[in-house]
Amino acid sequence: MKINKPVLDTQSVVTEWRRHIHAHPETAFEEHQTAAMVARILRELGMEVEEGIGGTGVVGTLKAGTSNRRLGLRADMDALFIHELNELDYRSQVDGKMHACGHDGHTAILLGAAKVLAENPNFDGIIHFIFQPAEETGDEHCGGNAMVKDGLFERYPAESIFALHNMPGLPFGYVAMRSGPMLASIDTFEFKMLSENTHAAAQHSTADPVLAAAQAISACHQFKARYINPADALILTITQVKAGDPLNDRPGVHVGPSEVLVRGTIYTLNEDIRSDVEAGLAKTIKHTAELHGTDYEFSYEYGYPVLQNSPAETQLAAKAATRVVGEENVDADMHPVMGAEDFAFMLKAKPGCYIMLGADGGESGYLPCQLHNPHYDFNDDLIPIGIQYFLNVVDEFFESE
Repeated sequence: MKINKPVLDTQSVVTEWRRHIHAHPETAFEEHQTAAMVARILRELGMEVEEGIGGTGVVGTLKAGTSNRRLGLRADMDALFIHELNELDYRSQVDGKMHACGHDGHTAILLGAAKVLAENPNFDGIIHFIFQPAEETGDEHCGGNAMVKDGLFERYPAESIFALHNMPGLPFGYVAMRSGPMLASIDTFEFKMLSENTHAAAQHSTADPVLAAAQAISACHQFKARYINPADALILTITQVKAGDPLNDRPGVHVGPSEVLVRGTIYTLNEDIRSDVEAGLAKTIKHTAELHGTDYEFSYEYGYPVLQNSPAETQLAAKAATRVVGEENVDADMHPVMGAEDFAFMLKAKPGCYIMLGADGGESGYLPCQLHNPHYDFNDDLIPIGIQYFLNVVDEFFESE
């Protein structure tokens, strides 16, 4: 690892920041304390700061030299609705909420980079430190989209934008990325099969919404298998099925339900087929309902788009990462991952690169569990690597034409 002394010198204070944020988690668009802390630190570092962008987003601007070139660096701030099960001195103090994805670490790393750069402004240009709310919503009503719609890049017209995410399951300090589609889009759909309540012994007298829903679920998977090109990565998962009348909980009462609700999620790496999937599922549900004689309702909601890194910025990120962890620990052509991330909205507006930073191991031998787990905790040994990575991105960006 090649970590500069100013980074190592700031590690302890950044770790304190991270653990404070961990102990005080805030979920989507409620990151008021976290945003205030971020804004206060940035102002103490002498930056121009704007709060309230896209809800609770914060941008700090640092200028050095005479160039008007502009770079954006982004971190997410929100926590999850998960009850923490760790026994830590800094465990969550908010029941039912915790930082189970490492956004506390991402925010602290970017604050650390801001601190080192403010104290050692050896670049020529303008850096916008972007602290984003509400990454975890999973739909278009997320912080990344909200900040873009609120004029983020009109007010802070960065040429390129970069972000990172810690990744349990990858070796400590290992960096993975790829040009083009790296993470999937995420959309959700739901449908209802509607009929009338009927006595269980008179099933022949009324259309059965349970049977219609069951066949519709199977038909949705058949649509995906037979009518979507298998070369286009696509995941269709049924996530929820609800049916039944509370009366059925009583002995001797046997009543068929009047409706069945089904919800599902779609992930794909091909932005162009999302509308085809919506249309195909709508037709599938309609025809299945007609076959069974039920009424139906169908809705489809678009969430995050495909996260696509741009070629030049991916090359720059690979160089920056290599300078920290060595060429042998950088994979610049990783396999895409079928998870989703709302940084994709910013990458639709500006060229940039999103990387994954391996979390397993380090000096402490820390082995974090998977993300979104009540036993998860961010690996603090990653802090100097993440800070140094961002510093190297700054170097590479302002040295490039």
